[in-house]
Amino acid sequence: MSTPFGTLKQVDAGSLSVGYAEAGPVDGPPVLLLHGWPYDIYSFAAATPLLAAAGHRVIVPFVRGYGSTRFLSADTPRNGQQAVLAADVIALMDALSIERAILAGFDWGGRSADIVAALWPDRCSGLVSVSGYLIGSQQASVAPLPPRAELAWWYQFYFATERGRAGYGEYRRDFAKLIWQLASPKWAFDDATFERSAAAFDNPDHVAIAIHNYRWRLSLAEGEPAYDDLERQLASFPDIAVPTITLEGDANGAPHPEASTYAGKFRGKYEHRLIEGGIGHNLPQEAPQAFAQAVIDVGRF
Repeated sequence: MSTPFGTLKQVDAGSLSVGYAEAGPVDGPPVLLLHGWPYDIYSFAAATPLLAAAGHRVIVPFVRGYGSTRFLSADTPRNGQQAVLAADVIALMDALSIERAILAGFDWGGRSADIVAALWPDRCSGLVSVSGYLIGSQQASVAPLPPRAELAWWYQFYFATERGRAGYGEYRRDFAKLIWQLASPKWAFDDATFERSAAAFDNPDHVAIAIHNYRWRLSLAEGEPAYDDLERQLASFPDIAVPTITLEGDANGAPHPEASTYAGKFRGKYEHRLIEGGIGHNLPQEAPQAFAQAVIDVGRF
């Protein structure tokens, strides 16, 4: 498939055949760019050539349930819990013979990058995480939030219902466009930009993965027992010791923690940057130069 990234590639990694873009010199310092929901690899379309020009080998995979990524077996659970998404990153690195890499992402991808940095620090040479420390736990999700904070998570409660599952399946494009507008209220994306990413949501497992991800958070869906030990480790909210830059847009309309609440979780060399100019939740696409510069800089820490 020809794209602005060039021809996309496929590789078997763990339980998946992962679709991914690659750019830059094959012997350059590796960088994995990890997208969130409901976005796709095009969040990094502008940042990728900047990183490649700086000498990095850039890998941009479709998360399970997106684009050309497919399960190798029909019997594999369509699991979206946080530990399995992070384990997918390790499996991809193994499949590509990448021992260590800078990990950079936002939303689900930022969480996966945080988890790898926390649990497998020997595999992570640096971290760029939009909205900072995103590791969660089912136990922590039990406590109710104030009403205004709960309102921001309206879609999580919608997905907890069968009506929500059916609605997301039928209206996934309309749903994603609404999330884009709410999460990035000052981002004037056009229809072509949206449709380019929306094609990734036609993946046959997309709805199942999205619904499981949000139901699992509320303990409304079971995870896989094989990941119970990882989830126990994550429930302790482990510190992250690798070199890290966290980023936040000045107009992020999605639920996100304040930088002051998570700065202490980063125990290595650390810097936080507020990216101004009406930048919302999809920071890598809205501010690609600032995002790419953070990746380049963390590689020099």
